[in-house]
Amino acid sequence: MTDQRKGSATGLPNPYPVELTPPDISAYAKGTDGIPYIWTFDSGQPGPHVAITAIVHGNEPCGALTLDWLMKRQTRPQRGKLSFAFVNVAAHEAFDPEVPDASRWIDEDFNRLWSPEVLDDPDRPVTEELRRAREIRPWLDTVDLLLDIHSMQNRNAPLTIAGLRPKGRELARDVGYPDLVINDHGHAEGVRMRDYGGFADPSSAKNAMLVECGQHWEAAAEGVAMETAIRFLRATGVVAPDFAADWMDSRPAPDPMQFFQVSRAVTIETDDFRFAENWTGLERLPEGTLIGYDGPTEVRAPHPVTVLIMPSRRLWRGKTAVRLAEPVAG
Repeated sequence: MTDQRKGSATGLPNPYPVELTPPDISAYAKGTDGIPYIWTFDSGQPGPHVAITAIVHGNEPCGALTLDWLMKRQTRPQRGKLSFAFVNVAAHEAFDPEVPDASRWIDEDFNRLWSPEVLDDPDRPVTEELRRAREIRPWLDTVDLLLDIHSMQNRNAPLTIAGLRPKGRELARDVGYPDLVINDHGHAEGVRMRDYGGFADPSSAKNAMLVECGQHWEAAAEGVAMETAIRFLRATGVVAPDFAADWMDSRPAPDPMQFFQVSRAVTIETDDFRFAENWTGLERLPEGTLIGYDGPTEVRAPHPVTVLIMPSRRLWRGKTAVRLAEPVAG
């Protein structure tokens, strides 16, 4: 299943300096409940099972740095349970600052596997990512509130991906950071972990948010990941309201929140997708603006104000090229 586009060698040049060094996480290999690299702490008091996941993609070190900091701080819940999960460990360990994009995954995108059709398919080839997804699935089934830490290809403002349901937006509002919140349907290529099971079920009390902390290797992404994690833990009530006040005191107050609804994720249908301009994300375009071409088909802005969400440099058939959104009331 590994090739130049699905496998470890993505072939993408790196236009940004590598300012973050992934932490050594070997000390966390044992885990607490028989699943390597997942640590769960039980307060003994009633409350939700709250979890933070990192390195779903191996080229996104800010989340691993945050979990390493929380573990070294001996962060424990005051109610319910609290888990810290280092997810795609094999990809994380393959990180090479000379070719930093090459360790995004080992065999396939870990964050497109989270549907029963994929996880339960006995005939699907067992990649490293599928093996690990099946390994951690029983644990994930017990999680009530999830923060999944990610970062982006391009240098841009951080944002929360709140999924399709209104409850995702409500959780993002409760956390209060980052100030940009995106509601979307996900990707045609496959289901994200933040949309797994009850997280995307409107009848379930389970909830999740995915934070994109900025460009993968920029130093600022670590601070965004840290602040989001602290605010998430406070908002869920699993830690005290003043948890990590010593660290938070140096952070500026967040900006007022802005909300966006994605109307379309542009899935690439040909082997010749190209953008009309070098979009980097969050551009606000008037209706009708030419965004790009998928073979001979034009992609144009559909809304009076169309906001581009995370345009990709992985312009391969089946991938999401860009998400098209419009501002909405919060």
